Parts: sequence; C-alpha cells; structure tokens
Amino acid sequence: MQEDFLHYLWKHKKITTTNLKTTKGEKIVINNVGEHNHNAGPDFFNAQLKIENQLWAGNLEIHIKSSDWYLHNHEIDSNYDNVIIHVVWEHDTEIFRKDNTEIPTLELKHYVTPEALHNYQKLFSNTQKWINCENDFASIPEFAMSNWLERLYFERLERKANDIKIVLEQSTNNWEAVLFKMLAKNFGLKVNGQAFASIASSFDFSIIRKQQSKLLSIEALLFGQAELLQDDCQEPYFLELEKEYQFLKQKFGLSSQNVTSLQFFRLRPPNFPTVRLSQLANMYYLHQNVFSKIIETKTLEGFYKLFSVETSVFWETHYTFNKESKASKKKLTKSFIDLLLINTIIPIKFSYAKQIGKPIDNEIIQLLEQIASEKNSIVNKFNSLKKVSKSALDSQALIQLKTEYCDKNKCLQCAIGNQLLNKISN
Repeated sequence: MQEDFLHYLWKHKKITTTNLKTTKGEKIVINNVGEHNHNAGPDFFNAQLKIENQLWAGNLEIHIKSSDWYLHNHEIDSNYDNVIIHVVWEHDTEIFRKDNTEIPTLELKHYVTPEALHNYQKLFSNTQKWINCENDFASIPEFAMSNWLERLYFERLERKANDIKIVLEQSTNNWEAVLFKMLAKNFGLKVNGQAFASIASSFDFSIIRKQQSKLLSIEALLFGQAELLQDDCQEPYFLELEKEYQFLKQKFGLSSQNVTSLQFFRLRPPNFPTVRLSQLANMYYLHQNVFSKIIETKTLEGFYKLFSVETSVFWETHYTFNKESKASKKKLTKSFIDLLLINTIIPIKFSYAKQIGKPIDNEIIQLLEQIASEKNSIVNKFNSLKKVSKSALDSQALIQLKTEYCDKNKCLQCAIGNQLLNKISN
C-alpha cells in the first residue's frame, strides 16, 4: 500500500461516502476534499468536513498507519496544528493535538470499493514489467493519450527552461552566450556533449564575437581549447591553426585546464569532434546574432536553411588532421538539425518567450509536430505496446513519461494510471 494511493482515493472520492464514520463512530460528510499539497506540510489544505453536527475547515493529513503521525514527528511540528482529520489505511493508535484534544481518524480500508482496490493491486502487482501498465497501455483512448503527452512535453520543456535559467544567470543574462554553450553541447551529441560544453565554457563568448569575421580564428579557438592542436603534424592547415591559436591564447589569456577530453572511439566519422567543431565554427562565421535569428525564425524550413552549414574546405577531404579521406561535403543533415531543434533551439525559444511574457506554446507544438519522432529504446518500446509516437513532441513526452513517472512508480500521478484506475472503479 502506498500513501499516493490513499491521496488518490481521497482526492477523487474513490470511496463509499454515504456512511462515512470516524473510528469513534462519528458521522462524516465531505463538503470539500481540499487542495492537494505536493510540498512540505499537510497533504491537503482547506478541506471542509462535517463531523457529527460540527462543521470543520482546515488541513488534512494522510498516512498508512495512525502511528506514522509520531514516526514523522508531526506532534512537534506547528505546520500540523490545524489538521482537522487524520485519514489512514489502518488505525493503530490515537492522535492528539497540543491541547490534548483527540484528532478524529477516518480508517479508509472499510470504505474502498473492491474494484478500486483490485485495480490498484493489479497495476502494482508485477515488478517484472517494463512499465506497470504495459498490459493495458494499448487500451488508453487516443484523446486521453494525446492530451497527456502534450502536458508531459511541456513539463519536460519547463525542466529544460529551468536549466537554461541557471546558464543564463551564469552568463550575465547574455542570451547569445547561452545559445552558443547549448549549441556546442548538442553539436557534441551524447558521446562528446559534456566535452563540447566544457570547451564552450572555457572562454568568454565575447572572443567569438571578436573573431567572427575570420573562420580560421574561430576554428583555431575551438580546436585549441579542445587540445587538438598538440600533435606533431606538418599539415599546412594544422600549422596555421596552431599559429593562430597561440596568438589568441596569449592575447586573451586562454586556458584549457578544465576542458573534458574528446572521444573518437566508436563514433562514425561524420560525428568525429573535428568535423562537428568545424561545422560549429562555420555556423558562427556565416551568421551574426544567431540568437536573434532563431527567435525570428518560425518555420521548420526556415531552420533548415539557417543551419545549412558545412565544414571548412580542409575537412572535405579529412576526418582527422593526419589522414586524408575520400572527398565529400560534410553538411549538417536535416536529422541532425532536428536534434538541435528538439534539444536546444525550441527550449531556448520557449525560455526567452517565457521571460518576456509572450508564450509561444502553439508555435512550438506546430513546429514539433512536423519533426519526425526520435528513435530510441524508450520510444521503440512504447510503440511496441501501442503506436503512439508520431512526432518529436510525442517522443520527448514518452521519455518524460518513462523517466519521471514509470521508472519512479508514479502511476497515481499519471493520467494513464488514473485512467486505468477509473476504468474499473467507476
């Protein structure tokens, strides 16, 4: 038995209310269940009950056992002074206020319908499942699923916005600098994301601004800070970069002491950090005020055009400094730009719109619904239960669902879990 289930029963009145009585036999009438509190303090605020002929208004606390009141030290916590009733699954001791008056207790196990209890036990009975509801996931109506996924996506987006807010404060409210750091991290993908982020954070963004008119200078800055210019290489391009970096290092007092080492192992050559760093450098060489441009851009095609960047010429015939390869243009693909949109551009646009008080939720939804669903183990598994991920909005929402609800057994806080509980208990 979980307290969350008792919260669910109380909040949604999934109990027999026609003949409710306290453990002392006093009749209870629920006028208002109160406001569910997810923070510290009593579980429900501002409940309104009639106990016998006395009307009570105040807070409500829920526990598995009555004795949990003392286990959690509520008797010495002033936040619980206004509790008007103690709702428990099992009553095993009396609870008193500071003035020695007894707090009425409602023992829920006598009032829960067999259907609601059966459905709860069914949902949580098999710990071997990938998710608790996997046997019933396909039965959820499309409308309910769609609404919940949209809510989940914006819940995930809010978390990303909070992370962006921290970076913004660290960057003295410079949105261009925040965008550069986040783009850098995502250009590094999963393997080199943290390394690229450490490179972008190892110097002030103003240096990019000052060197923006010269591609070689931006590349030298990024390659140098990434410690890729320390080999013994006689390639003319390498020597140019090395010379330029030494100039920049001395001029701006650069240090790569806190930069994370880059990884090449098990990466496909197009994702080598050398290629991605050159593409990132070219992005900032071709475009002034990238942040302003992403805020102004509204369409998917507009973003594909904005991020249609390649490497410098040298990397058209190389993946590393020392070995020549077959000539090919190494341009950002649409699928790569999609990842940038999902992980960087849309969260940045959302965060900025939130800061200036001009929500763009509909614009974001329209944009995401045009982007193909991501393919990963979580999305693939959900799709095997029910073909549910049709766009990037869905795939992001499913990641949020699995990591923040399914993995944490928060079925009672999930619209799908509630739908399944209601199916039988109604």
